[in-house]
Amino acid sequence: MKKVLIIGKRGFIGRNLYKYLKNKFYVKNISFKNLNKFKNNFDNFDFIINTSINKNYVSGKYNEKFDNDLKISKFINNNKTIYCLISTRKVYQTGANLREKSILSPKSYYSKNKLITEKKISKKFKNNSLILRPSNIIGDTKKTKRIHFTFIDIFQKNIQKGFVYNNGTAFKDFLSIDKFCQILQEMINKKLIGTYNISIGQKVYLNDLIKWLNKYNTRKYKIITNLNLKNESFYLNNKKIMSKIKIKNSLNELKKFCYNYSKKKFINV
Repeated sequence: MKKVLIIGKRGFIGRNLYKYLKNKFYVKNISFKNLNKFKNNFDNFDFIINTSINKNYVSGKYNEKFDNDLKISKFINNNKTIYCLISTRKVYQTGANLREKSILSPKSYYSKNKLITEKKISKKFKNNSLILRPSNIIGDTKKTKRIHFTFIDIFQKNIQKGFVYNNGTAFKDFLSIDKFCQILQEMINKKLIGTYNISIGQKVYLNDLIKWLNKYNTRKYKIITNLNLKNESFYLNNKKIMSKIKIKNSLNELKKFCYNYSKKKFINV
């Protein structure tokens, strides 16, 4: 049985990933603050996945002391462990059909820092690095600690106030947290390395997503059309990863995920 270490036990991705993988592999989940206590055990794992992040890494220029991935990597001293870095789709420009070889043009501190970390991790681990560039991952963020806010966080906040934004023809690439975990499980099974877009691989119109999330919402709310919002429409090409794993990853599945979320949110309360 493969041994997997997840760092970041209270975050949105780390918490869900542990819950999903714990019955499929031997999985240990630790907090980043306990890193030093665990430092002599890192070489015992086949896969190490970091989901933790320093808030200063998100909001300022690159500084090694705020790079959690770099700190973790220093405790790994073998050529067998595969290190999984969760990067960001924001290393690309906005646009449609973005591929792993598309032009890299990070704009924010966060995306610039992620690209720097990608290069450092790739250099250290060479043939044992797995770099993920996920699209917008959505799911229930309740009971999780997070620095970033997901689309669902914003949706929940607005719907409580009695409105949702309608941004015309804007689209993005959304992936459920369940599908993200399923894809990563397959990548672990196949011991994949390299850089991959992790996404649904097609346009998801925000108007449609809002309708799906409101499927079981009986409360009155106002739709606010705001066409002045900055258009950051994008979707990632996912053919590279989907050619290596054989699972379903469709718009219809995302729709069902949103329906289930809506049912839990508005009915099963």
